Amino acid sequence: MSIQYAKKRKNKKALIIGAIISLLLIAAIIGTVIFKNNEARHLAGNDQNDLQSQNEEDNEKPQKTETSNNEQQPNPSKSNEQAKDDKKTPAVQPDSNGYIPGQKLPVDPTYIKGVLIANKKYPLPSTFAPGENSDAKAAFGTMAEAAKRSGFVLMPFSGYRSFERQIELYDKYVTRDGVEAADRYSARPGYSEHQTGLTYDIGEKGKEDVWLTEAFGETPAGKWVAEHAHEYGFIMRYPKGKEEITGYMYESWHFRYVGVDIATEIYKRQGTLEEYLGISK
Repeated sequence: MSIQYAKKRKNKKALIIGAIISLLLIAAIIGTVIFKNNEARHLAGNDQNDLQSQNEEDNEKPQKTETSNNEQQPNPSKSNEQAKDDKKTPAVQPDSNGYIPGQKLPVDPTYIKGVLIANKKYPLPSTFAPGENSDAKAAFGTMAEAAKRSGFVLMPFSGYRSFERQIELYDKYVTRDGVEAADRYSARPGYSEHQTGLTYDIGEKGKEDVWLTEAFGETPAGKWVAEHAHEYGFIMRYPKGKEEITGYMYESWHFRYVGVDIATEIYKRQGTLEEYLGISK
C-alpha cells in the first residue's frame, strides 16, 4: 500500500468519525430542546391545574361579605309583613266620661300586682258579691280607735254595696243631675269600688252636714284621716288634682283598703292606685 493511499484512507475515516460526532451533537441538541419543551408544557399544565383548584376552593368558601350582609339586612317584604302582623289594633278610646264605649262587664274581677282593681276601665262582674272584707273591717276599727284617742269619732257611713244597689243609686243620680255630672262622682253599676267590699265613705260623728263634701277634708277629723290612713292600710282613693287619672272628682271622704305597705308607698308618692299599678293614662 502506498503512502498516498494510506493518507487518503485515514482522511476518509476522520471525515466519517467527524460526521458521526456531528450527528450525535445535533441529536443531543434536538433532544434537549424537546425535553425542555415538554417540561415547559408540564409545568404550565400544573400551574393551570393549581389555579383551577384554587378557584374551586374559593367557590366552596362562604362569601363572608355577602353572607354577612344577607344575615344583617332582613328581607324588606318580610319586614313589611311582620310589621303588619305586629301592628296592634288601636284601643278604643274612652268617652268624655272616661268609660270605654261598648265595654261589657267581665266574667272575673281584675287583679294587678295582686291588687283588686275597679275603675272606669276595669269593671267588676255583675255577680261579684264578696261582702265587706274582713281585713278592711278590722283595719278600719283599729284606725277608728286611734282617731278616737285624738278626739275624733269616725263613722263608716257607706261601705260594701252590691251590684243591684249601685244600679239604684246611679240611676237616682242620673235622674237628678244628668249622666255627665253623675259620672264625675258616682260609678256606673259594675264599676264601683264599693262593690269590692274594700272601701268606706268616712265622716265624723256629729258633723253630718259635711259628709260627702269636700269640706270634710278641711275639718280636723278629715285632715287626721288623710294624714294617718296609710298607717292602717287605707288610701284616699280620689285625691285632689288627680281627676284625669282616677276619673272622679276629689273625694276627701272616700278611702280604699290596700294594705299598709302599698298604702304607705302611695302616700309617700302622693299618688293614686292607678299610678302605683301602672295603669294611669
